[in-house]
Amino acid sequence: METQVEERADVTIIRVVGSVDGLTAPELQEVFGSQLAQGRFRLVAALGDVDYTSSAGLRALLGAMKDARSQGGDLRLAAPQPDVLKILTMSGFASILKIFDDVDQAVASFAS
Repeated sequence: METQVEERADVTIIRVVGSVDGLTAPELQEVFGSQLAQGRFRLVAALGDVDYTSSAGLRALLGAMKDARSQGGDLRLAAPQPDVLKILTMSGFASILKIFDDVDQAVASFAS
């Protein structure tokens, strides 16, 4: 798994590439944590290049969402692959996290 962080106005986009599982989820948690520690509470996880997520990956997303929301921000998901979206839906996470078709929509959603 690889991540890239991009700033767009007051929104931080974290692009995730590869699989998020028990081995890589701690790294993703660290990326989210470092952004939150820097006061960046409006986060978008760009998942277009994630081909798989395990329950560890779901926990990383949930933890980041809770931490961001506790600071008045949020975590939004953008462009999950069909298999990842299926996991998000079956686990009930699709009703907890806000999911958008692309990064631009997710970023724009913070303005409303």
